Parts: sequence; structure tokens; C-alpha cells
Amino acid sequence: MVRIVFAGEEAAGARAIARVVASGHELVAALTDSPRTRGTVASLAAEAGAPVLPARRVREAALADELRELGVDVLLNVHSLAIVRAEVLGAPRIGAFNLHPGPLPEYAGLNVPSWAVLHRRARHAVTLHRMEPGIDTGDVVARAEFDLTERDTGLSVATRCAREGVELVDVLLDQLGRDPAAVPREPQDLSVRRYFGREVPHDGWIPWSSPTAEVLAFVRAFDYRPFSSPWGPSRTWVPGAGEAAVTRLAAAPGTGGEPGAVRVDGEHADVATADGWVRVLGLAVDGTATPPHEVLTDGTRLGSPATASR
Repeated sequence: MVRIVFAGEEAAGARAIARVVASGHELVAALTDSPRTRGTVASLAAEAGAPVLPARRVREAALADELRELGVDVLLNVHSLAIVRAEVLGAPRIGAFNLHPGPLPEYAGLNVPSWAVLHRRARHAVTLHRMEPGIDTGDVVARAEFDLTERDTGLSVATRCAREGVELVDVLLDQLGRDPAAVPREPQDLSVRRYFGREVPHDGWIPWSSPTAEVLAFVRAFDYRPFSSPWGPSRTWVPGAGEAAVTRLAAAPGTGGEPGAVRVDGEHADVATADGWVRVLGLAVDGTATPPHEVLTDGTRLGSPATASR
């Protein structure tokens, strides 16, 4: 049995801490900002009799001394974005581990499920790795790969990462119980590292001048319905109506339009891309879902505030 401090948020964190509790290892404490409502990291920790501490404490040097005094073996981080202080990372006897929703080192940083959809990747992965000073830089412990399709969204990929990632946590917990020294560690090839920060592609404005496949991928990358996207909505500027969120697109027949040009035929509202047309299936103005053909006007041109026709 090893003594574990858990840092985590969101549904993935809740699933992972439940696995820690069920593993037979000792949950020493949880660091989280989740509410104490049923099924959250905070409530599951409290039910297990472990103290719940604010997530920000991982930034405090004093926490390192406390972990040593408590004889903590492992710090396990799942979907907590608080940057862990170097002294805290070095305090657990066996080490600190993080579950990252992307393949390392190729997709380090933030919101990588959305970046993978945007880049139209054929495969993605979730990675369990050791934590070192620096973001997503430690040795890889395990990695689970899976295929992506042209139907995937930011949410579907993030959800798959959480599901696959919890299985990696189970493997780690089993290895820690059998022989902590045998936990795999594969150094990352940092020469191919790519880091994604808080930037939002095109500031969220749909690039109608891109090919159809890229425009469709752009909107799917922003799609976290029914939840809020970490990037905010994919959006366009509509002459006469202002900013509108585009929540869903599909390919439409035809070629030869000026990128951003609108054609309306009955209840169908289509927009031209660089090499074809897309059909707007979901649109919201001021946060209210609105039938696209009631907002988009035939013959106008969409874009950003700087480029759209007025």
C-alpha cells in the first residue's frame, strides 16, 4: 500500500480519485477546487475520510514539508491546472504523476483534444507521465492511443481521453502495489515537442477562406455542447445582426462561391468556403439558438468584424 495525495478536477478527476479509493492504497488528502456536491473530487475524498485542501496549495513551498511529514509516496494529478511548485514535486517518496489528455511530447499544454480535432489528426492519445518542473515534460509511464474520425468534436475527444486515462491510472495503481521501482519511464524526445498555450485559433472567428474540410474541423474543435468550450464559441460576423455563434456545420453541395458568401434556399442556409459550401445547422445569437435561415441573408458575406460586409 502506498500513500497518495490526489490533485484533480472535473469528471476525469472524479473517476480517477474513485479508482484510488477502490485500489486499497491510502488516500492521504485531495487538492481540488471542485464543489462538495455528489460525485465530485471533493465529495469523494470526504466520503473516504481524506481532508480536502484548496488546489492552490500545490504552489506553496510549505506543502512540500507537509507531504514529507505525512510520509506521502505519490502525488497524482488528473485535470488540475494548478502549476505544482518544484519543491512539492520532489516531496513524494516515489514521485509525482500527471494524466495528460494528449500524446506527449507532440501535444503538450492546454486544450489539446481541440487542437487534435482542428489539425484533423487520424489518431490521438492520452499520456500518463512523471511530473517535473516545466509543463508536461517528465518521463512517460504509459500511453493509450485511439483513432479519431471526422465526426469527433473537442468534447468527444476529451471524453475519450478521460475514459482511456482512467484505465492508465488503474495500471499505475496496480504497479505501485506490486513494485513501485518497476513503474516504466520513457524519456520524452523534446526535439519534437509542441506546446499549446491559451491561444485560440483565429480568435474564434471561422476562417471561411479555408477549404471545406478545415472549416468543418474548426467548428467541431470548438464544440463542447452541452458544456462551454474552453475556447468559447466558434463565431462569425453577420451583416445586420452582428456576432453569431456557429455550433454545427455539415458539408453542402456546390462549388464556386466567394468564401463567406451566403445562399439561402428555403430553410437551408449555406456558406461558401475556399473550395465548396457548408450548411449551417446550428446558430446562436446573444446566446439564444436561432434557425440559421432566419438570421443569415441570401447574398451577404460572413467573416470577422474586420472583413465581413456590412
